[in-house]
Amino acid sequence: MTTLTAPPAVVARDDLRRPRLRGFAAERVFVTRSFIHTIRDVDTMMMAVLLPTMLMLMFTYIFGNAIDPSGGYVDYVVPGIILLCAGFGASSTAISVSRDMTTGIIDRFRTMPLRSGAVLTGHVAVSLVRNLVATAIVIGVALLVGFRPSATPLEWVAAFGMVALYILTMTYLFAAIGLAAPSPEAASGYGFILLFLPYVSSAFVPVDTMPEWLQWIAENQPITPVIETIRSLLMGTPQGDSGWWAVGWCVAIIAIAAAWGAWLFRRKAGRR
Repeated sequence: MTTLTAPPAVVARDDLRRPRLRGFAAERVFVTRSFIHTIRDVDTMMMAVLLPTMLMLMFTYIFGNAIDPSGGYVDYVVPGIILLCAGFGASSTAISVSRDMTTGIIDRFRTMPLRSGAVLTGHVAVSLVRNLVATAIVIGVALLVGFRPSATPLEWVAAFGMVALYILTMTYLFAAIGLAAPSPEAASGYGFILLFLPYVSSAFVPVDTMPEWLQWIAENQPITPVIETIRSLLMGTPQGDSGWWAVGWCVAIIAIAAAWGAWLFRRKAGRR
């Protein structure tokens, strides 16, 4: 008598997939990956420090006496240089993200059981740390050339917090630009446009010295309240409502850039 046996159960395709990584394991992996790339890319780190430092020396020793004959221009210009440093450093994120999107590495990441946002988290976290280090070096050079802040330890902490929030803002924005750009070269060009915003602000000269039509732009763009907040914390100048505007601008830009970047990542990765 023939014994009938049940056919083997068909294993669902979803059951063959590897389980998704739990916790922040994927984020740790991509932070480590971005950190290794940063260590190897010494030129980018050097440019993030050297270019703002050269601008600070140029404005202090070449233009400083013409703008402020009393010799105190260095105290005025350093907060703006700090933001320039943050902008230059964050701009490299756009190139790194765009390179990931165009070299095919994202295709491999999509086969892994991880959150797509982990890739961007690695870029953003390492960029934040790298740019804080570069900013600290620039501040050290500023102290050597005559920068004399009057901030208390608590005000120094608040100033670094404001700088960190600004760096995070610019990094998320540049990461989204890197996703939107068709190539690393285009990402570099698009990001370079944003680096001009500090020049149309109170970073290098008071806003009231500008033409009236330009004053409105300088007063109502996000860089000016951030600079005025840092300047107030370090130098004791009146702050007014600049602090609230600075935080509000940064939070709004982070929210928009993060949502835009997540949408772009899913859209571009889905095409591959």
